[in-house]
Amino acid sequence: MPTSSMTDAATLGEMSRVLTTEASALQQMAEALGVPHLEAVRILEAMQGRVIVSGVGKSGHIGNKIAATLASTGTPAQFVHATEASHGDLGMVTARDVCLVISNSGETRELADIITYSRRFGIPLIAITRVAESTLAQQADVTLLLPDAPEACGIGVAPTTSTTATLAIGDALAVALMARRGFQREDFQVFHPGGKLGAQLMLVDALMHAGEALPLVLPDTPMAEALLTMTAKGFGVAGLIEEDRLAGIITDGDLRRNMTGLMEKTAGAVATRDPQVIRSGALASEALHEMNSRKISSLFVLDQDDHVVGLLHIHDCLRAGIA
Repeated sequence: MPTSSMTDAATLGEMSRVLTTEASALQQMAEALGVPHLEAVRILEAMQGRVIVSGVGKSGHIGNKIAATLASTGTPAQFVHATEASHGDLGMVTARDVCLVISNSGETRELADIITYSRRFGIPLIAITRVAESTLAQQADVTLLLPDAPEACGIGVAPTTSTTATLAIGDALAVALMARRGFQREDFQVFHPGGKLGAQLMLVDALMHAGEALPLVLPDTPMAEALLTMTAKGFGVAGLIEEDRLAGIITDGDLRRNMTGLMEKTAGAVATRDPQVIRSGALASEALHEMNSRKISSLFVLDQDDHVVGLLHIHDCLRAGIA
C-alpha cells in the first residue's frame, strides 16, 4: 500500500467532512418523520410475537444491532439472516411476528424469499430502504425511507451514511416503543443483569439483608443486650423499633458518645433519632451515593408503610460491583 502524503490537518478535515455528511443525513431524516413512522411504531406495539429483522451484508450487521436494541428495551426481536432464512430459518417466523427488512437499494436478491414468505402468510412487513420504487418498498406494508444522501466515503460507494441512517431509525423505533410502553430503568435492568450496567441498575431489594439477619431492638432493651445484638448480626449498627416503625439507630458513634454509664442505659436513650433510610425499590447506586456522601456504612430499608424490610451495608454494594 502506498504511504499517504495527506497532512494531519487534512486528515482531521476528512474526518470532519464524514461526520458532517452523516449528521446532515440524520437531520434530513428527522425532518421527514411522519405517517409511515407512526404506522410502523403502531404495528410493532401491537405485535404479539417478535420482530424478525433481516438484511444482507452491512445491512445485516446493522440489523443485528437493531434487533439487539429492540430486545434489550422490551420489544422481543431476533435477527434472521436472509440466506439462512431461505434454507430453513423461515420456520422461525410465525404469523404473530413482524418482519423488519433492510436493504439500501431495495433490490437485494437474497431477501426475495423472506419477503415472499411474509406476503404469503400475511405477516406485517416493514421496509427500511432508500428507494421508494424498489421491490422491497412496493411489497412492504410500511416503508421507512432513508434520505437520498451521499455516502460519506471519499469514493461515494462504501456504506457509511446509509448504514448510520439505518441504525439511527432503528434506535428511533426502539426508543419510541419504550416511551409508549412506559419502559423504566427497573425494566431495563431485567434485561441487563450482568456487567457494569446491570450493577448500576440493581435495586436495594436484591442486595439487602432481611428477616432474622436484621439487628433490631426496642426502646427499653438494656444496652448490654443491644450490644450483643449488634455483635451477633455483624453490621455494627442496631435499629430502634417503636410502634412497628424505625425510630432510631445505634452506631459505634452513639456508643462512644454514651460511654459513661453505658450499661445502665437503654437502647432508646442511646439511639440517634430519625436516621437516614432508603426506600425499597430504590437503586442500589442511589443508596451507595447516600452512604458515601453522609460517611455512613449502612442504611435501613423501609417499605411504603415505613416498616423495616431490610438493611443494606456499603460492602454489599461494593461486592456487587456498584461504584
